[in-house]
Amino acid sequence: MIQLLACGYNFIHEDGIVIDRPKGSGDYAFVLFKSNTKLVLQGKLMSIEKNTYMLLNPHTPHLYGHYEKPFINDWFHCSSNGIDAFLTEIDFPLDTPVRAEDTMLISKCIMEMSNLVRQDSPLMERILDCELKALLMKLVTLHKQTAVHEHKSRYLLPFTQLRNQLYSAPNATYTVDMLASSVNLSKSYFQHLYKELFGCSIITDLIKARLEYAKYLLMNSSTSISIISRMCGYENDTHFMRQFKKFVGVTPSQYKAGGPN
Repeated sequence: MIQLLACGYNFIHEDGIVIDRPKGSGDYAFVLFKSNTKLVLQGKLMSIEKNTYMLLNPHTPHLYGHYEKPFINDWFHCSSNGIDAFLTEIDFPLDTPVRAEDTMLISKCIMEMSNLVRQDSPLMERILDCELKALLMKLVTLHKQTAVHEHKSRYLLPFTQLRNQLYSAPNATYTVDMLASSVNLSKSYFQHLYKELFGCSIITDLIKARLEYAKYLLMNSSTSISIISRMCGYENDTHFMRQFKKFVGVTPSQYKAGGPN
């Protein structure tokens, strides 16, 4: 069970503050910086932007203080008994400043814990244990989701441009190896990321691009089905007709005769 030792919600230090713990706090110390902060962590000086949180090991040397006044923070201290294995299990980043994706989540939890301590409920310790574990798990989840999103966002523009290229030139010959190479990724990771970004595989999208063009030609030209299949990048009429029926639900001839419905 994780034991809450002390906590503070929206503490406002009008004249600023400097916390200096050359041997650590002796317990797990969590702080949400609501003001820009100077931090010395294990001898390294850092500038920390507001809305950053950090969970410190009991014996990690640290010093932090105000860049501006007033200095505002939320914080709590909890015992090391029973928490070590839990933090390892959920892979919580210790001694590491982390940008808070949801400051209200943290502040609300600390406020509720502060209120609970004053109520002196018979179930207080069990409730606080649950609150602390839930908060730490939520923070890990948000941190990992944000990291994944940022990683995906990095590739969104080049992948979107690539996808637009597929749909604007469906008759071109593409291979997955060629497309993966164009964005400097391995074939397997390219396929994985493409599906993550667009919800379908690259192969399915290639087929859709060709068939969308085929549907347009069938409805807006008198070109034969055989020639349309070539114009859409198919070398074999039978393969084109089979794939068209599978994805569209009717044969090219039926589509041309009856339209989209």
